[in-house]
Amino acid sequence: MSSKSNNQGRAYEFAYLITLYDEISKVRPAIIENNSNYIAAENAWHTLSDSEKDLYKISALAGVNTIFELEPLILDDGDDELELKIQSDDKGKAGDVRDVLIIRRGIEWEIGLSVKHNHFAVKHSRISKKLDFGKKWYGLECSKEYWDDIKPIFDYLDDEKSKGSKWSELTNKEDDVYEPLLNAFKNELDRQNKLYGKDIPKLMVEYLLGQFDFYKVIGIDNKKITRIQSYNLRGTLNKQGKSRKRNIEIPISNLPTRIVSIEFKPNSKNTLELYLDGGWQFSFRIHNASTKVEPSLKFDIQIIGMPTTIISIDCRWQI
Repeated sequence: MSSKSNNQGRAYEFAYLITLYDEISKVRPAIIENNSNYIAAENAWHTLSDSEKDLYKISALAGVNTIFELEPLILDDGDDELELKIQSDDKGKAGDVRDVLIIRRGIEWEIGLSVKHNHFAVKHSRISKKLDFGKKWYGLECSKEYWDDIKPIFDYLDDEKSKGSKWSELTNKEDDVYEPLLNAFKNELDRQNKLYGKDIPKLMVEYLLGQFDFYKVIGIDNKKITRIQSYNLRGTLNKQGKSRKRNIEIPISNLPTRIVSIEFKPNSKNTLELYLDGGWQFSFRIHNASTKVEPSLKFDIQIIGMPTTIISIDCRWQI
């Protein structure tokens, strides 16, 4: 991710934080945790122009108003102080994809938002000659066959790195790198699925979507909408308040138990499509993450299909 994109992402998190604070403070006491992540987001916010700040706040307000309808406990009766905080990116690596937390300690309740600005990727996971994706993603080590399959590919990349080659100079990288690496990944998933059965689909989705329920809020500038998606896999979202009631009911989504298929995207050598039962579908596009060749690549992982129980709401901006 470029520094500009990173700044925009942090600034958008800050827009949500201050919008939540301003709107909640009209009804109940609220505080913002002033941690290092807050400072980083605030600094990113100050890199924006005034017109960009206005746009981000309009986008955030559209999302926040709908979150209030989904989560009555935010504004429900009570004298307890509500806390708001931005989490570090390291939390995402540890299985918590939520960027902004809304916490009421008095009733032992919290929800989180995964905040995205103009992009839909779920994960940008790395694949390299030493990284055991099975162990890192869901605690199950990759087989000897996998390491044997990827060794010649990364040996080739090591050789090109020693020459100072650029990725753009590898004229056959799709045939020499992308496709064989994806085949090795695909074959290892097949092996793990045969060994561990229904655990693999569940563990895969938990890795991709994290260990906590959350709302994904996506600001889509060119459409002037904020899209909210509910990931209520454990039933912790959408709780009723004492006096305030939810306006929209969010169902619980079941985790998958079966890999239906994993195949290359038609006419592509750099993208796999994973189809699971229950409507879960993901794409894994492999790409180089640097200008110069190195023995490490990245996945751009996106959701291309979701269960009908994942509610998606488009909130139009009030401009």
